[in-house]
Amino acid sequence: MTLRSTGLSHDEIITTLQQMKVNDVRWRDGRAFTLAYSAGEDVLAVAEEAYRAFASENALNTDAFPSLRIIQAQVVDIVINWLQGDSSAAGFMTSGGTESILLAVKASRERGKKERGVTQPNVVLPTSAHAAFEKACYYFGLESRRVGVSEDWRANPEAMAAAVDDNTVLLVGSAPQYPQGVVDPIEAIAAIAAERDINCHVDGCMGGVSLTYLKRLGYTIPAWNFEVPGVTSISVDLHKYGYTAKGASVIAWRNKQLRSYQTYVTDNWLGGMYGSSGIMGTKGGGSMAAAWAVMNFLGDEGYMRVTLAARRAAEELVAGVLARPQLQLVAPPDSTLVSFRAADPAALDVFAIADGLWKRGWYLDRQGPPPALHCTVNAIHDGKIAPFLADLDAVLDELSGSSISGTQGAYGTIE
Repeated sequence: MTLRSTGLSHDEIITTLQQMKVNDVRWRDGRAFTLAYSAGEDVLAVAEEAYRAFASENALNTDAFPSLRIIQAQVVDIVINWLQGDSSAAGFMTSGGTESILLAVKASRERGKKERGVTQPNVVLPTSAHAAFEKACYYFGLESRRVGVSEDWRANPEAMAAAVDDNTVLLVGSAPQYPQGVVDPIEAIAAIAAERDINCHVDGCMGGVSLTYLKRLGYTIPAWNFEVPGVTSISVDLHKYGYTAKGASVIAWRNKQLRSYQTYVTDNWLGGMYGSSGIMGTKGGGSMAAAWAVMNFLGDEGYMRVTLAARRAAEELVAGVLARPQLQLVAPPDSTLVSFRAADPAALDVFAIADGLWKRGWYLDRQGPPPALHCTVNAIHDGKIAPFLADLDAVLDELSGSSISGTQGAYGTIE
């Protein structure tokens, strides 16, 4: 496509964009079990209006935009409170979980280099830890030491301890890990890190909000946040179970000294002093303002309500999977992530189920090993599980006795 010689009108632009979306998954209707999250039209409206109001503001320099300094500080304070951090804790907003994870790895490399002279750093992490850690190791030149998980899909602390050496700068645990939705034994992992005085990052991108409120709702939640000695940093995605607009995450640190290894400052150019809190230079104010707006719109009561709705839907989905002999739950979920597979993979291709559901408008993640379907159940799915299960039954009937194979797809793309 080449740029038009004359521009389109406002109405033509909006109409064309709406036409482009015609084949997108209808996530606002609860048809997506991944990628998009909704706590209802009223919450979406607040997020979108706040985003528009700050869409062109830039948090690269908050001297020019002091509003964004206030917004970031207040959002980070709320998250730190959720994480049981004390007055020493500090953090920054980022563009998402990947940037938060990249910064945790980068900061660990810098701390290891400065405090211990480590020049060949490595990260010890379970095979269930998010792919963004692999990306971070590749970007920043660290060795990724993946350690197999236990039979319950949780990290194996003993195996992780055996993989640690003098060049290890970071241990990783997840709350919960993405593939099977279970919380790693954070206390044991953090104890290994504390003994060696190295960083321990908890990936709470999926659970940082929901685990906080599930515990307050009376659910039994394994220890995972700053209450655990040895945890040095935690990532929390607000654009997931915080239900804010895309582009909002927080990386929180136990103290400002640990946070200092995340930042970057230089004057080695002709433009003066340059400082950056993260990977990005320009930080769009839209997602930051939307996060502040939604968090203050929902409040504690609202987050209790939407977290309970998401958990209720997840429990209904789990019951539905257990009631169908063709399917098997991969693991009982600790929060709201549900993963299931074919009870007999030789007789039923689980990816063919995903193909059949997508033809009916439902979009699920396809993952493996083992081959499984993954549902990130959120508040919008409360009341939507029954029609989903009805379509699931229709697909299972279609596939019964057939040898139809499905497409594995991908969690992300490079197109």
